[in-house]
Amino acid sequence: MSLGVLANLDIKIHTFDASKNIQFTMKFFFSIAILSVLLTTQSATAQNDPKAKAVLDGVSKKVSTLKTLKANFVLKLTGGKGGSVTDTRKGSLSLKGQKYHVLLGAQEIICDNATVWTHNIEAKEVQVSKYNPGEQSMSPAKLFTPSFFDKEYSYTYKGERKEQGKNCDIIELTPHDKSKQLAKIELMVDKATSMIAGGNYWEKNGNKYAVTVSNVGQNSDIPDSYFTWNAKEHPGVEVVDLR
Repeated sequence: MSLGVLANLDIKIHTFDASKNIQFTMKFFFSIAILSVLLTTQSATAQNDPKAKAVLDGVSKKVSTLKTLKANFVLKLTGGKGGSVTDTRKGSLSLKGQKYHVLLGAQEIICDNATVWTHNIEAKEVQVSKYNPGEQSMSPAKLFTPSFFDKEYSYTYKGERKEQGKNCDIIELTPHDKSKQLAKIELMVDKATSMIAGGNYWEKNGNKYAVTVSNVGQNSDIPDSYFTWNAKEHPGVEVVDLR
């Protein structure tokens, strides 16, 4: 899989409003596209930890030749006063170069690297927008971009921890841009496979998004048609063109 191209995976989860039900709007990925952190091997800046860099480079080496990647994930949100409001959603992610297809609860996000379709399954509505990777703070496409982490994040090795029965290296990333709502990201890298096992994403308002990844499939045969909207397969769905 070319690293010159992850994520949104544009997948982006809107800020958690504790006064309402948690809303999942995925323009990104994965939101925390932690789900598919396919890293690059750019040289680290002076602010970055060499041990963390070595772990991230191991992930990059592992996935750099992948043509496609599929995974299931669980996303748990915690927020509100004292962390009293929680919600958990299960989803799946498919990647092919810059193309991606995400299912999360009653939402579906499809991108063919030119157009993004955001499908609200319950409302029977799909919004169509132009794909603009420059507007995304964390997306599948952006995570494939060379120097993404070195340009936008500082990263530090935080030790080892067992997660989901796996021995993981823990990497903490903090954004250079302190105006972002994002406070920090914690990545869990499976020491046995050098693959991302999950991650945590904290906002400055105290909200936390936790992701665990499972059933990772590599180089599956995924047709290009899976990364585009097919109106014939969705009769009765209203199309809202925002381009």
